[in-house]
Amino acid sequence: MTKVILVPSYNLRTTPLQHLVSRSFSHRMLAAMIVVIAFIAVRVMLTGSASAQQAPLHLNPAVEKLARGEPIIGTQTDDMSLQNCHSLARLDFDYSYVDMEHGPLNLDGLAYCVAAMVDKAAILKKGNAQPNVALFARFPPYGRDLESNDWIVKQALDMGLMGIIFNGVENKEQMTRLIQFMRYPQKKTSKYQQPSGLRGYAPGNATFAWGVSAAEYERHADVWPLNPEGDLLAIPMIETLEGLKNIDEIAAVPGVGAIFIGAGGDLHQYLGVPQDSPEVEQARQTILAACKAHNIACGITALTKADVDKRLKEGWKMIRTGRGE
Repeated sequence: MTKVILVPSYNLRTTPLQHLVSRSFSHRMLAAMIVVIAFIAVRVMLTGSASAQQAPLHLNPAVEKLARGEPIIGTQTDDMSLQNCHSLARLDFDYSYVDMEHGPLNLDGLAYCVAAMVDKAAILKKGNAQPNVALFARFPPYGRDLESNDWIVKQALDMGLMGIIFNGVENKEQMTRLIQFMRYPQKKTSKYQQPSGLRGYAPGNATFAWGVSAAEYERHADVWPLNPEGDLLAIPMIETLEGLKNIDEIAAVPGVGAIFIGAGGDLHQYLGVPQDSPEVEQARQTILAACKAHNIACGITALTKADVDKRLKEGWKMIRTGRGE
């Protein structure tokens, strides 16, 4: 018969000391893993928080500042060349507008300029689709030329403009109609049904210029501040005695984002006095008072630093100035 001898194997058994060391090591590893996971979670939360803070509430940089109660500074141009539009996109301004009231009505050139102002370097640097400079335009029709304004507004917005300056608006009826031209018909769930929208739907070029989906564009393509999420600015110009008389009712129209008087060239003609006369300045202050009463931005031309500082101190929130060239 075979005799079996049992020999203790210390390789397969753990001593109490070894067991204690093993448990201590496991606890340390577990604690280390918890610390690492917590650190990663905090980093993710902080990164998300920072991104949320950096993301703009508005795609229109001019609206973004106005919504914070800050003034906007911009300039005008009639040069829609590639080089100039590239330059406009990188100005240290909030907006620029193309003046086609007194120059050729060049819609092809305007569409070209909108595309040329899409600055990929700025988008990468910002990390979002908000451009540095919002592009607006002025067109030949006056506020009273409603039939002419209808199709021009549609064309301009479908190109990707972020605002329109309307010449010679004279009463609330004209301004209400212009707001309607800028708005899409509202969804049944919209809180902002009036003034009802009349804009036709074909935003393909605008979505490309804004760098967003059609659904996102539709959400932002409404007039601010009527719609707090809107990124379109409707800006009437007060240039006639009739407009001056009705300034309060024009300023009260839902959807007016700012009122602009420029240099007062037309206004002084209608007043029948020189441009530097006290009557013109009095008219400016009347318009400014109406803007303040209705909590909307008031715009004026100021070409020197001293004049810009003066107008900002008075409460003007939209300044058109030169480029310092």
